[in-house]
Amino acid sequence: MYLHDTRQTLVMKRWGLTNLARHPSQTVGLRLRVRTDADCASLADLWVASWREAMPDTDFPARRPWLLDHLRAIEAAGAITICALDGSNRLLGFVTFDPATAYLDQLAVAPEAKGTGAAKLLVAEARRLSPNGLVLDVNQDNARALAFYEREGFAKIAEGVNPRSGLKTWQLRWPATA
Repeated sequence: MYLHDTRQTLVMKRWGLTNLARHPSQTVGLRLRVRTDADCASLADLWVASWREAMPDTDFPARRPWLLDHLRAIEAAGAITICALDGSNRLLGFVTFDPATAYLDQLAVAPEAKGTGAAKLLVAEARRLSPNGLVLDVNQDNARALAFYEREGFAKIAEGVNPRSGLKTWQLRWPATA
């Protein structure tokens, strides 16, 4: 490790992500890069907006500090957060996953960016970096997310309960058969 290595360069070296920013995208105008500390406020704002749209009765602004602490903790344990940006460098979405455990912890897309291909691009990158599979948990009543994951080849493997909200969840796996 060198003194000038940042968290971002260390993550990129660990997982061989040096070409991530230049990763070819079938989605015109979008690019990917590893999260930087400067992204935290925008990332949290996007997460709150995305969840408010999906679950308007839950106080997601109050959960903002939890998200930032959670991301720092799981990234310290080996997870990666990859951001999707548009041509103006505006954050459109992010995915957080751990290639070592194959757990996809977070996928969020700005409400105004839904349908742009950002979520599909982020999941494709997570798959590329976790080629042996991914597992995630999704709220059972989040019909839009469930439909997206099913289109992307994920399959239900178990039922569960979200420990923070108490809501029922589905555990999904990609590839559908393992």
